[in-house]
Amino acid sequence: MPRDPLIGLVGKPSSGKSTTLNSLTDASSKVGNFPFTTIDPQRAIGYLQIPCACARFPDLSARCKPNYGSCVDGRRSVPIELLDVAGLVPGAHEGKGLGNKFLDDLRHADALVHVVDVSGCTDAEGKATRGYDPSQDIVWLRSEIVNWIQGNLMEKWSSIKRRHVATKSSPVETLQAQFSGYGSTPSLLALTLSRFSSAHALGPLEAWDEATISAVVSAFVDDKFPTVLALNKIDHADADKNIAKIAKGRDPQTMVLTSAISEVFLRRLAKQAYVRYVEGSEVVETREDLLEDGVEDGGGLREMDEKLKTRIENLRDMVLYRFGSTGVVQVLSRAAELLGLVPVFPVRNIHSFGSGSATGGGGKDAVFRDCVLVKKNTTVGEVYRKVMGDAPLAYVETVGAVRVSEDDIVTSGKNDILSFKVGRA
Repeated sequence: MPRDPLIGLVGKPSSGKSTTLNSLTDASSKVGNFPFTTIDPQRAIGYLQIPCACARFPDLSARCKPNYGSCVDGRRSVPIELLDVAGLVPGAHEGKGLGNKFLDDLRHADALVHVVDVSGCTDAEGKATRGYDPSQDIVWLRSEIVNWIQGNLMEKWSSIKRRHVATKSSPVETLQAQFSGYGSTPSLLALTLSRFSSAHALGPLEAWDEATISAVVSAFVDDKFPTVLALNKIDHADADKNIAKIAKGRDPQTMVLTSAISEVFLRRLAKQAYVRYVEGSEVVETREDLLEDGVEDGGGLREMDEKLKTRIENLRDMVLYRFGSTGVVQVLSRAAELLGLVPVFPVRNIHSFGSGSATGGGGKDAVFRDCVLVKKNTTVGEVYRKVMGDAPLAYVETVGAVRVSEDDIVTSGKNDILSFKVGRA
């Protein structure tokens, strides 16, 4: 049965990882029960913002009442599991710091968010300094993962080669036996090996040298752990030059500029009724702003002292107006894009998009109560097993009561609103 996607947060001490985690999990959309049966101590629930299916049917948007998360004007917050990966310092693969725990936790993640302190005010171990080059953090973190996997592989490479030859296995079969503990699949390994062109053919596995093994492991890490760089502390004076260095030659889709401390601050003020603020927005409104706009009683917001007003103005100038948002909400969106996550909306009634039940506080007329996140290339049948388990399936319908095959692929806008009929066909 397909499992829920899991996104790991990594970062050296004092990079802002804990603040980022807090801002991702402390959301106003926390309502209802979560769709996860067990949350381990190092795991948490974040909120991925997606376009809701109700936005395709404007007359239904007011009746969209999710069982978990929230939906506001077609903008849906869907719970997603986060993994707080611990103990990240150089030398982790050799057990330095909490390295063994870090790497053991890491294997469960489908994608990583690496929180990078771009202020240059903390060294590789998170100690206060000045002028540090944060691009080094990106290099050594990745090398720790590669060295960990390669070290485990090299320890038994001689016996791996002998077994490979004796069993006449394919490279994918042999590597899958070694990499399954890291969450590998045969299709993932086939993709990794396909990245080596005929001009740089790998040759027979039993003839691979250490350089070849290193290249294969490096490619596997890129495929297994797609990584978003959350370039944090963007309002620091030295951040611009460090961001420019990191961005040079790097895919912009793998980077998000963030100020986690600003996001936490704004959410706290919103809860205390000092400001109006929507998570991830570029707009923060004070009592004075609303009064100027003609909103009676300033929207019920509290008065702020001059010190707090100054902090708000500085945050607007240094972060919101300059970068468009604090970037924190966009981090999960970018990770979901790298994974190719597809939101799927199971409904009981394919005509009304309702659940057929008045449970959950939304009423029997509520629509699109549920949403599940699946990886790209997931089939309709795999979604069914994720949602319904081992119950026998009669048939599946999508919008317009059109029947779809279990083998059809779900994508955003196609086969992503599904009604499952249990029983014998």
